[in-house]
Amino acid sequence: MSDMIEASGLSKFYGEFAAAQNITFSVPAGQVCAFLGPNGAGKSTTMKMLTGFLSPDTGTARIGGFDVHSDRIAAAERLGYLPENGPLYPEMTPNSFLRYVGETRMLGGGELEDRLGWVCQQCSLGDVWKKAIGKLSRGYRQRVGMAQALLHDPDVLILDEPTSGLDPNQVHGVRQLIESLSETKTVLLSTHILQEVHAVCSRVVLINEGRLVFDGPTSELGPHSDAMEAKFRELTIAA
Repeated sequence: MSDMIEASGLSKFYGEFAAAQNITFSVPAGQVCAFLGPNGAGKSTTMKMLTGFLSPDTGTARIGGFDVHSDRIAAAERLGYLPENGPLYPEMTPNSFLRYVGETRMLGGGELEDRLGWVCQQCSLGDVWKKAIGKLSRGYRQRVGMAQALLHDPDVLILDEPTSGLDPNQVHGVRQLIESLSETKTVLLSTHILQEVHAVCSRVVLINEGRLVFDGPTSELGPHSDAMEAKFRELTIAA
């Protein structure tokens, strides 16, 4: 399997503080990989470098074989990105916002209408399709963010806390969606919910204090979420 997400020596410094330092890993096609770490570990910084939203001080990032800086457009065409707090336009409706996103990605005509219908159904947005985003609950806003990441049918998804703000039924629906997408897509999933990792991820990459401290099968982190939590603490709490 070819590698669809590649981080090679990624580092980001703010003065003397290393938000991420020499992060190196790759995710092959068709894999759902969890990207874990405590708050402040450098997860979001690394994800922003992988997606091209933040330039690394050292290292390179590739999506689908394309360097996210030197081949920005080609990489972006293959990438769907859900930031932890994705920017949305509160005065727009999910329908108008996603239509705008589709048009900026050069979708049009029947293709755009088909994709809008698909994400509306998959992300359960029918009840709020024409309501102002600013009046929606956090859970619905999160689903709008997920829809924009999926709209152009990308090969790679990088999802930062995709179930944040969702109720248990909605969380289950997102898990099922991620599992179904893994048949054709590569997914890097950041989450604090270890049950979620155990349910949908075959591999875990774990960073702490800006450095990679674990990279292996989910089973090596523990056979269930309680064991994974204990191992997580062991790897991320300084002695």
